[in-house]
Amino acid sequence: MIKHIVLWKLRAFASPEEREAAEKRIKTGLEALVGVVPGLRYAQVGKNFNPQGYDLGLYTELDSKEALEGYQNHPEHLKMREFIHTVITERAVCDWED
Repeated sequence: MIKHIVLWKLRAFASPEEREAAEKRIKTGLEALVGVVPGLRYAQVGKNFNPQGYDLGLYTELDSKEALEGYQNHPEHLKMREFIHTVITERAVCDWED
């Protein structure tokens, strides 16, 4: 099994409501990919409550390295990635095989 972790720092928003809407869209959009993307077993997005570090984190479990590659290139994931890149300033990633 592959564990795929992504962390994001969000850009400044015009209002707290706009930021909250972006966070919700990321969470619901990425978590909805389970059952859509072959080999994606689990996806969870969480909001960091620690004032230091990144703002949001994604934790996923995939069947294999090939499934991770398929996830990265899946059209539905690409749509989410396009949106995410409009609302972030930084990204970190870590993948490992368990």
